[in-house]
Parts: sequence; structure tokens; C-alpha cells
Amino acid sequence: MLNKLMPREGRFFDLFNAHAAQIVIGSEMLARLIADTSTCEDCARRIDEAERLADKITHEAITLLHKTFITPIDRDQIHQLITRMDDILDLIQDVAETLVLYDIQQVTKEAKQLAQICQMCCERVRTAVELLSNLRAPEAILKTCQEIDRLESDADRVMRSAMSRLFRDEADVKQLIKLRSIYEQLELITDRCEDVANIVEGIVLEHS
Repeated sequence: MLNKLMPREGRFFDLFNAHAAQIVIGSEMLARLIADTSTCEDCARRIDEAERLADKITHEAITLLHKTFITPIDRDQIHQLITRMDDILDLIQDVAETLVLYDIQQVTKEAKQLAQICQMCCERVRTAVELLSNLRAPEAILKTCQEIDRLESDADRVMRSAMSRLFRDEADVKQLIKLRSIYEQLELITDRCEDVANIVEGIVLEHS
């Protein structure tokens, strides 16, 4: 088992957990922003704060990686995991910035659904990462990864339905372009969460 062979250096897992906490904060603020655009300024500010903190954590993890001779898991897996996690928050920030730049005052029910799915994915990313440090319950980690995969599929279905309705019912071309961009960015967040799940799943299967 990985936990029996792992060096005492556990800071990588502390950094993963700290980063995952910022991802959840960002996803909560994004869901809140999309549910009520009047909160845009406050939510966007808090998302920016979470993204900056996550960037610092990512930098610290990569710096530690260069300084650590023996790592608890494969070096490439550490790098892939922290950078894919960082991609999630970057995309969350992108959606918030797009909402502000496009001056979107009202969003559709599908956008709200996608934001909620994003939040659920991010919460499960945090759970999977928190469980990764000891691997005493590989089944629980794999189950969480499977839940992320299922949520990503749910997001695909919601986006397809949203796109169909958008092109069928939206007469304002500018609004159509804006909403299409929002839908695509939200769905991409779930894709990046699935990337993280795949990396975590690979770690578990390799070391359990």
C-alpha cells in the first residue's frame, strides 16, 4: 500500500487539500453569481481572491516538487494533478469575468443548472483529493471519481439541451453568442474536474 511506503513528507497532500478548498469556494461563488447576477461584484472579487491563493499554492507545490528527491507519488502525477486543479479555478474565473464583460443581467435555467453541476463536481474533487493521502479507502476514492464522471455526463446533456433551445428560441444574436460562450465555459469546468478524477483514479489503481 502507498501509505506504508510513503516518505514522511506530506506537504504535497496538504497543498492539494488547500488548493481544493479554494476550488470549492470559487465554485460556490460562481453558482451564487449565476443564481443572482446582482451579487456579481462581490462574487467576482471572492473568485479572484480564491484564484490568486490557488496560484500561490500551485507555485509552492511545483517548487517543492523540484526540491524533493523522493516524492510520495509519481512526480508527473503530482505535476498533472496540481496543474489540472489550477485549470478548474482559472475557468471559474473566466466565467465570472465573461459575465461581467458581457454585462449579462439575466441567465437561463440551464446556466444555473450547469453552475450547480460545476459546484457538485468541485466538491467531489475536494473529497477525492482529501482521501488521496492515505489510500486506506480506495473504494471511496474510486466511487467519488465515478460520481465526477457521472456529473460531467449530466453537464453534457444539459448543455446539449441548452444549445438546442438557445438556437431555436433566442432571436437576439448578441445574446445568443453571449449565452453560448457561458454554456461552453461552464461545461468545460466539468471536463477539467473529470481530468482531475482520472488522474486521482490512476494514482489509486497504480498504488493500491
